Amino acid sequence: MKNKEHSLTLIWGKYPEIFSSDDLAVDSSTIIDLISEIFLTGDYYYYLINIRAQELSHQHPNILHIHGLEIVPAQLQEVIDLIHPDDIPFVLNAEEACYAKVNEIGAKHLKSLKSCYCFRMRVADGSYRLFHHQAITLIADQENKIVRSLNIHTDISHLSTKNNYIATVMGINGRNDFYQIDLSGKAEKNKHSCPLTKRELDLLPYIAQGMSSTEIAKQLEISQLTVRVHRKNILRKTNTRNSSSLIKRCIELGLLLYTQVVDTGLTIL
Repeated sequence: MKNKEHSLTLIWGKYPEIFSSDDLAVDSSTIIDLISEIFLTGDYYYYLINIRAQELSHQHPNILHIHGLEIVPAQLQEVIDLIHPDDIPFVLNAEEACYAKVNEIGAKHLKSLKSCYCFRMRVADGSYRLFHHQAITLIADQENKIVRSLNIHTDISHLSTKNNYIATVMGINGRNDFYQIDLSGKAEKNKHSCPLTKRELDLLPYIAQGMSSTEIAKQLEISQLTVRVHRKNILRKTNTRNSSSLIKRCIELGLLLYTQVVDTGLTIL
């Protein structure tokens, strides 16, 4: 039976050097290990995309109650259909912009890069809320093409209801890449730099979780004085006065959900 195509098929088809036709399985426990290393700011769910079969697997049960579904989606198009119709053009542009940047960086770095952007999705009560999307390559074949991709959707409507229309490609597993592409149509050129340093970005998830300077210093193995200096610089660079306004501002800038994802030690079955 022919696999059902989805709205992103034409976009992905432009990058045969990135997407694989192989089919390899993944150990469920490693997905949990990876999720535990990712900073999540609200209700979330995840699912795996089998690139070859164009099917979903390992769907987190939250997808049902968040979207008011009775049956777990089995095809990517079923998830895409939950996106606000007005946001679909942006999603297509964001996908193309992210994979163009990944292709530019080099497919051999696929497992050390992730793409992020936001869009509105329909939820259980019929309204639309702003969600943050993250895509991470879990399995790549011998030619460094994506076999299985992990998608994570997080409801961030309690933090912001305004989409920044920014697509972000960032490094993980030791890479420090950080590229932001403004797709709002208001900017004359793409944004390829981040106002915060790598160490300042490392602090953001801990600040958002309400950790004290002492706790952050212990987590990052740096001095409390260094943490306080970083906090002060972060507030200055983001033009904010406290943690609450900082969180909202960083969501708007596409910075808060930066995180250092560790090597998952993924097991191929």
